Amino acid sequence: MMHVLLTGATGYIGKRLIPVLLKEKIKVTCLIRQEEMAPYFLNLGCNVMIADLQSGSGIESVPEDIHIAYFLVHAMSDRVDDLSDIESALALNFNKMLKATQCRQIIYLSGLANHDNLSKHLQSRVNVETILMQSNISTTVLRSSIIIGSGSASFEIIRDLVEKLPVMVAPKWINNRCQPISIHNVIQILLNVIDEPKCMNQVFDIGGSDILTFKEMMLKLAKFRQLKRSIISVPVLSLKLSSMWLYFVTSTNFSLAKYLVDSMKEDSICSDNNIKSVLSIKYLDFESALKRTFTRIEENAVISSWKDTWHITKSKQMDKYINVPFFGCIKDTQTILIKDREKTIEKLWSIGGDNGWYFLNSAWKIRGLLDKLFGGVGLRRGRTHPSKINPGDALDFWRVIYANKKEGRLLLYAEMKLPGTAWLEWAIVTEEDLVYLKQEATFRPKGILGRIYWYALFIPHLFIFKGMAKQIAK
Repeated sequence: MMHVLLTGATGYIGKRLIPVLLKEKIKVTCLIRQEEMAPYFLNLGCNVMIADLQSGSGIESVPEDIHIAYFLVHAMSDRVDDLSDIESALALNFNKMLKATQCRQIIYLSGLANHDNLSKHLQSRVNVETILMQSNISTTVLRSSIIIGSGSASFEIIRDLVEKLPVMVAPKWINNRCQPISIHNVIQILLNVIDEPKCMNQVFDIGGSDILTFKEMMLKLAKFRQLKRSIISVPVLSLKLSSMWLYFVTSTNFSLAKYLVDSMKEDSICSDNNIKSVLSIKYLDFESALKRTFTRIEENAVISSWKDTWHITKSKQMDKYINVPFFGCIKDTQTILIKDREKTIEKLWSIGGDNGWYFLNSAWKIRGLLDKLFGGVGLRRGRTHPSKINPGDALDFWRVIYANKKEGRLLLYAEMKLPGTAWLEWAIVTEEDLVYLKQEATFRPKGILGRIYWYALFIPHLFIFKGMAKQIAK
C-alpha cells in the first residue's frame, strides 16, 4: 500500500486533501505539532506523527515506509524579514527527516512566482523550492494562482469586500491580472502528480481557464451574488494603507493582509500551460468555481478554512493552555441546573459565528469592533461550521483548545487584544443525580493595567456571563 506523509495537515489545503487520499486507499500519516488535534485525524482514518518542523523536534519518529511526502507548510510572521529564515528551516528539517524514509517524491504547493519583482513572501516560497530540489528526492513544485474555494484566504477576502461594500475605493493593484483556480482542481492536481514520471523534478504553474483582473473578478462575484457594486481604483494607497484597508473591512488579520497585498502588486498568471498537457483534468472557469464554492457553503460542507490554522510561526502550543491556571487569576464562575444535557451540549457546540453568544449579542459585537480597532482579530472571523467544533478551530476572537462532546467540556482561549490572558470554559457536571452546566471565565491579568481592565468591566462581565450561562442551560 502506498504511504503518504502529509505536512500542513491542519491547514486549508491539507484538510481538503486527506479525504481524497483516503478514498484512493492510500495510507496517510499526518504530521502535526499539537497532540490535542490527534483525535480529529485518527477519527478520519489517518495515522498521526507529532513533530515540529521548525525546531526539528520529533522528526526522528517518521515512519520508514513513507513513499510520497507533501510539503504544505507555510509560515506567517509579523516580521517579513523573518519569513525566509523560518520557511528555510522548515524545508531543511523536512529534507533531513525524509533521509530516514523510502520517500521517492516530494510534492510542494507554492505560489506563482514567474516575474522578477517578487514580494518577500513569494521569494521565500522560491527559496523553499530550491531547498526541496536539493533533497536528492524527485520533487514536484506546483505554483498556484489565487485559489477559489470556501475558506480560502484570498477568496474570503474578495468575498468580504464584495458583500460588504456597495462602493469600493480600491488600490491600483485591483487592475492587475490573475488566473484563479478552483480548490477542486488544485486537489485533483495534487493527487494526480503522484508517481507521474513527467512531473518528477519539474516546476509547474497552475491556474484556471480564465485570466481576469482583480476588479473583473470582484464584479463577476458581485453579479453572481446579484449585488450591484462600483469599484474605483486610486494610485495613492501604499502597501501599509492597502493592508490596513483589507484588515478593517474583511475578516483577515493584518499579517495575512500584508502578505496578500504585497503578492498582488504584480500579475499572477501562468507563464506556461505544461501541466495541462501532462494531466487529463477539466479546469473549471471562474463562474463554475463560484457555483461549486457557494454550493458547499449552503450545504454546510466547508471542510477547512484559513482562519482555523495556527501558523507555524505562532509559538503558542495548545498544550500550554489546556490546563487553566488558578493562582494569580480572576475568575467568574456560573453553575446552573440543566434539564437536557444533549440540548445544552448542542447549544455549546453551536456558539459564536452567525449563531451569536445567546445573550446581549450587541455587547459582543461592540467588543469585537473594539478589538479590531486595537489590532485584534475581532468577531468577523466567525466559525467554519455552524455546529461542529474541533481543537484548533477559530471561534470569533477565541481559539478552541479542547472540545469533547462525550465529556461535555469545551475550552476556549482568547485571541483578542487583552492586558493579560483569558480562557472561557464550559463543563457538564453531575452532583447527586443532578446535572449542572459549569461555566468559568478565567482572566490572568498582566500588571496593574490588567487588573484595572477586569475590575472596570466587572459589572458588565457579571451580567453578560450570567445571562449567557442561563441561556445555554435553558
